[in-house]
Amino acid sequence: MPEKRPFERLPADVSPLNYGLCLKPDLIDFTFEGKLEAAVQVKHATNQIVMNCADIDIITASYAPEGDEEVHATGFNYQNEDEKVTLSFPSTLQKGTGTLKIDFVGELNDKMKGFYRSKYTTPTGDTRYAAVTQFEATDARRAFPCWDEPAIKATFDISLVVPKDRVALSNMNVVDRKPYPDDENLVEVKFARTPIMSTYLVAFVVGEYDFVEARSLDGVLVRVYTPVGKAEQGKFALEVAAKTLPFYKDYFNVPYPLPKIDLIAIADFAAGAMENWGLVTYRETALLIDPKNSCSSSRQWVALVVGHELAHQWFGNLVTMEWWTHLWLNEGFASWIEYLCVDHCFPEYDIWTQFVSADYTRAQELDALDNSHPIEVSVGHPSEVDEIFDAISYSKGASVIRMLHDYIGDEDFRKGMNLYLKKFQQKNAATEDLWESLEEVSGKPIAAVMNTWTKQMGFPLIYVEAEQQEDDKVLKLVQKKFCASGPYTGEDLPVWMVPISICTSDDPTCAKMQILMDKPELTLVLKDIKPDQWVKLNLGTVGFYRTQYSPDMLESLIPAIKDLSLPPVDRLGLQNDLFSLARAGIISTVEVLKVMEAFVNEPNYTVWSDLSCNLEILSTLLSHTDFYEEIQVFVKDVFSPIGERLGWDPKPGEGHLDALLRGLVLGKLGKAGHKATLEEARRRFKDHVEGKHVLSADLRSPLHKQADMQEEKNRIERVLGAISQPELIQKVLTFALSEEVRPQDTVSVIGGVAGGSKQGRKAAWKFVRDNWEELYNRYQGGFLISRLIKLTVDGFANDKMAAEVKAFFESHPAPSAERTVQQCCENILLNAAWLKRDADNIHQYFLQRKAPPAMV
Repeated sequence: MPEKRPFERLPADVSPLNYGLCLKPDLIDFTFEGKLEAAVQVKHATNQIVMNCADIDIITASYAPEGDEEVHATGFNYQNEDEKVTLSFPSTLQKGTGTLKIDFVGELNDKMKGFYRSKYTTPTGDTRYAAVTQFEATDARRAFPCWDEPAIKATFDISLVVPKDRVALSNMNVVDRKPYPDDENLVEVKFARTPIMSTYLVAFVVGEYDFVEARSLDGVLVRVYTPVGKAEQGKFALEVAAKTLPFYKDYFNVPYPLPKIDLIAIADFAAGAMENWGLVTYRETALLIDPKNSCSSSRQWVALVVGHELAHQWFGNLVTMEWWTHLWLNEGFASWIEYLCVDHCFPEYDIWTQFVSADYTRAQELDALDNSHPIEVSVGHPSEVDEIFDAISYSKGASVIRMLHDYIGDEDFRKGMNLYLKKFQQKNAATEDLWESLEEVSGKPIAAVMNTWTKQMGFPLIYVEAEQQEDDKVLKLVQKKFCASGPYTGEDLPVWMVPISICTSDDPTCAKMQILMDKPELTLVLKDIKPDQWVKLNLGTVGFYRTQYSPDMLESLIPAIKDLSLPPVDRLGLQNDLFSLARAGIISTVEVLKVMEAFVNEPNYTVWSDLSCNLEILSTLLSHTDFYEEIQVFVKDVFSPIGERLGWDPKPGEGHLDALLRGLVLGKLGKAGHKATLEEARRRFKDHVEGKHVLSADLRSPLHKQADMQEEKNRIERVLGAISQPELIQKVLTFALSEEVRPQDTVSVIGGVAGGSKQGRKAAWKFVRDNWEELYNRYQGGFLISRLIKLTVDGFANDKMAAEVKAFFESHPAPSAERTVQQCCENILLNAAWLKRDADNIHQYFLQRKAPPAMV
């Protein structure tokens, strides 16, 4: 590859104070005209102005120093590679303020970035287009020439010229709406001036929408905009948003700084949502809830995404990262506090236990690979940002912030947050600035502790053994880096500063001891612990480490799983640690299977969900052997008692989590070929189709065409893959690239096929290779391409496949997914090693479970 030119930020000699921006989109020809009048400050005399600009043609540009003649630019030199334009002037621009005017035209593209078009169907069946924006990280420059860096903040006066029957929205409230002089079908909509803000948070939308509105307790006008005719599907998000704003205001002790906030569902949207200040955009599934047809997990997802984006209104928008290197803090923080917020609004969701299975364990899986990366990655060129938007920045980021919050305590944490937000409001900050504020308030060595978690990759495995000395237990702890490939053998010995909490069977919910482990080994004495009392580390599964107990310590914990005296999140953590130790070859997989059988009385949805994911990983692995049927029998044995207890029909008094659990357990039994479940499923599906008896949304993954709800379609698209006849598999894959499926959803359809069966995995990988050009062009290096690769190849388990994947991407490079490809190849090799190492033991264990007890 040719050497990349070093990336340079924009020169600092001219900077914006205010952007006056008027845009006129053409929704038929997909172009737009723009006029920019910016108040700027020349800090150093210069005869050129360098700005960011991409896919925009400048028609005229001029600069007028305050109180002086206008000077026209004589040259526009576009550096397309760098997405910059240099405006050259015939004379030197002197220090001082002035007005920069630029007239330009651009394209309403179909790439889901910048100022783009989004296709929708009107209630009468016409196809139309809305004009919408997505600027983070570096696409404001596709809508107007600007200083497109997070630390170059300014105020914005925005107006939009639009057809008079369309809704026009931006960050601020509308202050004026008047007929457009040249065309009576158009109006000019003028919005109030924004606070000082970064370009990536600017937004505008032009389209047809209905809305529902409410005022939050602290007086902010909240609206949720939906497709026409679907206003009632915005009510749930509206209720969440109206409860969330006062919660954050109270938590940060800083009021929400704008007069209004809009949440809007966009039909074509690459991410889940985007926190534009005052105008948050969502893909439809992350915002709309049909009161009749949405399942519990969708409600929960909407609540979390709304909580996440609204947190950014303070953390990210009011105080913004200085450069993309600190993006992890922005995202990690919002990914943690969204759970705090949902727990406040919906205590019945038991959401923190779900955090452990959704974020914490997911981050640990990735972070145990050699191809992981530290949370904080120094970013030069912003194109590297797409690559770091991964589970490490979000999920490990959120997990270490949860650990930090626990280590500091809620009260000091809130005081520190308030100090930080007050000190840096309307400005920019780096990670260290937050540590400093938290350190000042708590008196604890926050920066020293956190640097071990953010600046080095990976996390520790803590080995613990206990020795009884009269009435005390003496614990010996040793920390080493945890590696997915087995015991760590590196030269250097990384050490983490680990906040450790220890509980005992006396009170499993309360820490008997808390200590900061800041060296490789540590010996502790626990007073007054009888020989028959168990000891457990990592209360609440909050510390970002895995624990390996000595055999006798582990043995003593198993009854506490069976009788449920250990809290759910601790039962989950224990099982997950063991599973990952087996996967890494540190213990035998048979040990984990034995512990899994102790979960027969388990009532908790999230614990089952995590257990189920791990059994799914094991099933996928064993699909490469000739005893795949045996693991299906094991799955049926583990899941049928809870399946029988739950049954098919909701019982009076059941809550959110029971509904989630029923869908999970019945799905698991069906996939494992449990006869009674399959027969009942067929019967109920037939009734549903014939309209005799509608399936409840929580048990439904029905058929595509009739489902108008985007969320319904997504649920169905993923399930379509779970079929095994070759010609049907091909049909589904072809369908994935058809007009019927929105580009953002194609990935989950192909992923569903890959995860559905062994044949599916092969077919999906071939399909991706055969259609690579089209898929790659469609996502142009965004994060969806990484997700596609991971979903398609992660389940393979032989060295030959790893080589094939590696070779394919060497000849078809996907720069933004380079790290994902390396991680996938590493996973395939790890799967192969695991299979070699443990397949026989597992087979023997399954056979011996079925053997009749020996005759004496």
